[in-house]
Amino acid sequence: MRSSSTCPDRRFCLASRLAIALALSCVLTATARALDPGRSLSQYPRTTWNMLNGFPGGQVNGVAQTPDGYLWIGTDRGLFRFDGLTFVDARQLDSSISSSLHVLDLQTDNEGSLWVRQERPELLRYRNGQFEDYFATRDEKESGVIAMNRAQNGDLLISALIHGKLRFRSGQLHQLLRAAPSTSLAISIAETPDGRVWIGTRDEGLYWLDEHGIVPAPGTLPDKKVNAIVPAGNGRLWIGTDNGLALWNGSKTTTDGIPADLEKVQILALLRDRDDNLWIGTPRGLFRLDPGGVASRDPLTASVTAIFEDREGSLWVGSPQGIQLLRDSAFVAYSLGTSDPSPGGGPIYVAPDGRAWIAPSTGGLYSMLRGKVTRITAAGLDRDVVYSIDGGPNDLWLGRQRDGLTHLSLENGSVTGARTYTHLDGLPQSRIYAVRRNSDGSVWAATLNGGFSLLRYGRFTTFTTANGFPSNSVTAIENTADATWFGTPQGLARLTHAGSASGAPQWRTFTGADGLPSSDIISLLAGSSGVLWIGTSSGLAVLRSGRIQPIANLPAGLRDPIFGIAEDQHGSLWIATSTRLLSVDTAALLAAPPSPLHLREYSSADGLPGTETVRRDRSVIADARGRIWFSLNQGLASIDPARAFAASAPALTHIESITADSNPVPLDSSARLPASTQRLIFDYAGLSLGVPGRIRYRYRLDSFDRDWSKPVSHRQAVYTNLAPGNYRFRVLSSNSDGQWGQQEATYSFHIAPALWQTWWFQLSLVAALGILTILIFRWRMLQIAERLKLRFEERLAERTRIAQELHDTLLQGFLSASMQLHVAAEQLPPDSPARASLDRVLKLMQHVNQEGRNTLRGLRSESSSLTLEQALSRVPNDLSPNPAAFRVIVQGHSRSLHPVIRDEASRIGREAIVNAFLHARATAIEAEIEYTPGHLHLLVRDDGIGIDPEVLRSGREGHWGLIGMRERASHIEATLKVFSRAEAGTEVELTVPGHVAYQNPGSSLRLRLSHLWNRLRQRTAH
Repeated sequence: MRSSSTCPDRRFCLASRLAIALALSCVLTATARALDPGRSLSQYPRTTWNMLNGFPGGQVNGVAQTPDGYLWIGTDRGLFRFDGLTFVDARQLDSSISSSLHVLDLQTDNEGSLWVRQERPELLRYRNGQFEDYFATRDEKESGVIAMNRAQNGDLLISALIHGKLRFRSGQLHQLLRAAPSTSLAISIAETPDGRVWIGTRDEGLYWLDEHGIVPAPGTLPDKKVNAIVPAGNGRLWIGTDNGLALWNGSKTTTDGIPADLEKVQILALLRDRDDNLWIGTPRGLFRLDPGGVASRDPLTASVTAIFEDREGSLWVGSPQGIQLLRDSAFVAYSLGTSDPSPGGGPIYVAPDGRAWIAPSTGGLYSMLRGKVTRITAAGLDRDVVYSIDGGPNDLWLGRQRDGLTHLSLENGSVTGARTYTHLDGLPQSRIYAVRRNSDGSVWAATLNGGFSLLRYGRFTTFTTANGFPSNSVTAIENTADATWFGTPQGLARLTHAGSASGAPQWRTFTGADGLPSSDIISLLAGSSGVLWIGTSSGLAVLRSGRIQPIANLPAGLRDPIFGIAEDQHGSLWIATSTRLLSVDTAALLAAPPSPLHLREYSSADGLPGTETVRRDRSVIADARGRIWFSLNQGLASIDPARAFAASAPALTHIESITADSNPVPLDSSARLPASTQRLIFDYAGLSLGVPGRIRYRYRLDSFDRDWSKPVSHRQAVYTNLAPGNYRFRVLSSNSDGQWGQQEATYSFHIAPALWQTWWFQLSLVAALGILTILIFRWRMLQIAERLKLRFEERLAERTRIAQELHDTLLQGFLSASMQLHVAAEQLPPDSPARASLDRVLKLMQHVNQEGRNTLRGLRSESSSLTLEQALSRVPNDLSPNPAAFRVIVQGHSRSLHPVIRDEASRIGREAIVNAFLHARATAIEAEIEYTPGHLHLLVRDDGIGIDPEVLRSGREGHWGLIGMRERASHIEATLKVFSRAEAGTEVELTVPGHVAYQNPGSSLRLRLSHLWNRLRQRTAH
């Protein structure tokens, strides 16, 4: 494995890795959030496992957590490992474990080992994926371990029958006190921060160890049998006996100050948590003793035999029936202790002293302070439904369903007076939906459909649509520094200078036309940054700088009906929609340009009794302590944002198993998988035991995946048909609070290539394909060459036949006729008029005869002994003297050309040379012939006046030189290119493929190599 935090399914990590993991675990534990000490025990969310939902059964006698995050549970039926979802029998991890394992206690040490005290004499240690009998592996006899505990520095303290009192440190046992026959059995052991080791005995009470031996602790104990001891801080020690709880106060043991509930009760287990609460397991259930000395009993637990606090601050409680998890949660749910199990559904108000006033939807009014609930019956409130609550330091204002507006005077939370206002006192109607108390003591009271009124100096001033108000129904009221805002089904109304002596009220109404998602306003909140948050039936909106501003990055969750809005002291907005409870950062909502939003949604896993919010005025509020309260259809809940956003322990990620084509892959080292591997399955787990169902995973396979996967909840990744090569699988997990950790589990492996996937096989295959391609190409070229040769020979034979026919018939006939005419002309007198005509006919026939001979010369091939360069060298001899210099250059080894190719190339070259001599006015003319293995190149260039571009494209009228050259090149499968520019000369380039040009193309390989060698030599020379 490549990650120190990734432990195998059947093996622990190596000891060095465990030491690192233990240090990490200690750091995480120190910063993790503990159980909220301000809650009652019944308010902790809990999960229970028994034989009906997966627990293997048996009485739980010990619980421990190893640094890799796994929870270990020891029962009288065996030892089990738990990852939050699945119990795994230790016998599945190591088959050497006895099937009759009866666990009495579990502890871990600072080396990451798990120690198992059992009913049998053996002391088991689990490390590196194996169990071992510690004393047996060292040839030391021991008849039984009767107590063990973790010391202050992580060492293991042991009380054994033969070896006495021991300390396990750095892989060695150090004897603290020899066993003595007269000494009572030490059934509990602990160490206080001052380094003193304490021993609780079965029959003789409490002792401590010093350099001389054991020293009895002075004082009184409720019983001599000490079942559990735990340091209490400041040199004190909690002592659990068979008859109650006692305390070592630094000088003696005493029961002074012990709550009555913890007297005369058998103490089976003790735990001091990180908030200094003492948790006590008894046959009567679980108790908590807070630092103030207040004891409380958990009504939901029976007999408790083991208690453990995990790295996330959650509490694990073992019993004969199974194991239970008590954990912290973001929200605290409340009960009124009445026959109505759901105290929500109505408005809430929290006074500055922390007292909450609650009006359930079923009717009545209640106050709640520190868990004490009081029902209010004044002014008939117990017989009416309260729609809205607002108040000041010593009073409350209540909007009621039937009986108008009620004012309660308070003193220390008790009602000292009540006054109710109805339509008889000036209200437009007695059904008051929204109430808002102003800082000057005046009160706004909004009716259901009769407008709203301002109560000031004992008089009501009413406003309706007749006063320019958009609606007679008001759903929300909010005050800002310069105005009062009213939410209505027809829009948002702003009232300024209301009731002032400076003039009449000034109204302004905002509707959907002004940018609101909907004109149906449900809730309002004056934000701390000077904005007004508006909850509508179509989502959230904000008014800033006097206008509605769109929220560009508003997520879908905030487009639902917004029933309530509150803002905390940390810059977060808390929003209740019809079915969701959400929190979002206000700065991100208001950011310009828009920034990514972290929208968090809460559920029952966060301690909520439900997520359906009631549509009431002030159903979501913030109190003076910074807590946010929600009135829900299923109950009442509050959250402390400072605690909810506190850092929680990250999940520890593990790759638990890997299978390749259903065969297990060992995890203790990198694997080399066979070439036939088709299906690879990775099973992984993120250990955050609080709410494991909320853990999400992201994974990637390096060398295959381009990026991390999207967050998923399943704990398995499958890859099929991976190509050979090196890979590394990586997985990350979030914890129960949705926070992603930085620690990733990794596993590197190599998939071997099959024979046909090896580099040498593929290289050989490429080489073979290359050779085959060359052979096919050569064979095809030979075929083409043979066909061309046959065609050229046929053409040559045909030309020869035509030349013979012309010579033997037509040309001989012309010659015979010419001779007879010549004889006839000679017989005529010199002065005969016909002689001149015959002379002209004779000259014409002589010209025709000469042209015929030239044509015959063109039809017949040149002598095979005349090479191309020799034929081109003779061209100037047939022309008039010309001052231009002419030379022929030959590159490469001269090769024998096919006669047709030689003739056609010669004629094309002759035409180019003749044009250069006669028309170009050149001073220098060159004919360069290059014999390459693949081609025959002929290049004729001059330094003359060039050719006009138009002539170059389409030729000159009445002249067929260029056209003839192109036609000849086409006939022999050659390429002809003519380059010319005014005053820069002309180049005529003819390229003939080698397999067409040469009479023996099969030897081209040798020529190619020779040609390449010559080029290399030339470059080296340069």
